[in-house]
Amino acid sequence: MDSALNIWIYITLFASAAVAYLIIVRSDLRRRTPPLPPGRFGWPIIGEILELQRLNRSGKQDEFIEVRRKRFNRDIFKTSILGEKTIAICGAAGNKLVFTSEKSLVLTWWPQSLKKLFGDSFFTAPYDEAVRTRKVVAAFLQQEVMHQLVERFDKTCKKCMEGDWIGNHKVLAFSLIKKYAFCIACDMFTSMDDKNWQAMILKEFNILLKGVFQLPIYIPGTRHFKAVKAAEVIKKELIRVIERKREMKNTHGKVEKDLISHLMDTRDENGNLLRDKEIADNVILLMDSGHDTSSSAMMMLMKYLAEMPDCYQRVLEEQREIISQKQSGELLNKYDLQKMKYSWNVVNEVLRLSPPIQGMFRKAKEDFTYAGFSIPKDWVVWWTTRSTQSDPQYFPNPEIFDPERFDRDVITPYSFVPFGGGPRMCPGKEFARVEILVFLHNLVRNFRWELVFPDELISIDPMPTTPKGLPVYLYPHSN
Repeated sequence: MDSALNIWIYITLFASAAVAYLIIVRSDLRRRTPPLPPGRFGWPIIGEILELQRLNRSGKQDEFIEVRRKRFNRDIFKTSILGEKTIAICGAAGNKLVFTSEKSLVLTWWPQSLKKLFGDSFFTAPYDEAVRTRKVVAAFLQQEVMHQLVERFDKTCKKCMEGDWIGNHKVLAFSLIKKYAFCIACDMFTSMDDKNWQAMILKEFNILLKGVFQLPIYIPGTRHFKAVKAAEVIKKELIRVIERKREMKNTHGKVEKDLISHLMDTRDENGNLLRDKEIADNVILLMDSGHDTSSSAMMMLMKYLAEMPDCYQRVLEEQREIISQKQSGELLNKYDLQKMKYSWNVVNEVLRLSPPIQGMFRKAKEDFTYAGFSIPKDWVVWWTTRSTQSDPQYFPNPEIFDPERFDRDVITPYSFVPFGGGPRMCPGKEFARVEILVFLHNLVRNFRWELVFPDELISIDPMPTTPKGLPVYLYPHSN
């Protein structure tokens, strides 16, 4: 009896000691594990997305990030957007971490709403597949960014200027810019020059854009629902184009050189061709992001140059110097673009102050720490362009439009990120540079302009846009 009692006493003491040890160890681990970043999650499920969208649409796009950086921490804070617990990482060091640690610490992540819109594109595909497809797309763009491509853009732009701008005293600049950018996209990606087809597809793309970065509420009438339906219409049309091209190739042995034909001929490392749906998804992504981001940049370029007559005059002089060295009617070439140094600095300053892309997302692959705080596995990691591009730590007097800063100042790596960075950097960066500089050249050689509404609101939805379409008065040059 006494022996049994002693055994139970020993067991009890051992169990108590074990529990005490575990409590001490866990307490010690808690003390050694960095805490979660400060911040707040907002409303259940909805989080803080509605506040972010409200500020963006009211022209206060910097406020969401800056208020939280001041209130919680300049380098990192937690929030909840798009239905996910999210860690916002700010600053150049944070950008570098996100851009260079994919596959080791973070993985690409996109909201469910984007996956429904862009399907199997390199934008939303798993890392290895995305890198492979991105290389294919980048190879096409790099091959094409040559003398022939610049001439092709210049010819299209001159045609748009003659048809939509010249002879008009007042125009809605944003809609005409979108038309130009979409003509370029249709030409380079599909070789479709049917104006009715282009107008129909552009209408669907405008609906699609409104559904980007929305809560995935698939109910008739919501932006997400309309965007998904628009994406389905565009995809069906593109698959028809692919089928026609394949039929032409089988019949005649060749088709027009464009992105679709390039992707049709591409094989993966196992020798497999891309599926039609995969081709269509990538073309949808590039047509949407290409024409929307560049359209936004060109709209803001017009707005800033209307407000900055000294900058406009310097751009005009640079472009006239290029014209003076060419024969009458001669198109631009890649060497002309290399001479547009000040003009490109102006474009970069526009991209710094009004970046078309506000930021992107990753998802933590495992638990890791940054700036003294824990980032749990499976939480969304959010980097933003404005956390550096509007910060005086990286850009002195950041509110001032100063194109010469790109020649004068040393730009901190990973602080100027309108095209992202790392393996996910936008493959269309060079494409956008050519498209924007060709447009700027043709615009300033023909006109100076004046804003009809100088105080017109610039909102983010999801890129910089204007409710009135940026109407301008055009004043042709006398010569």
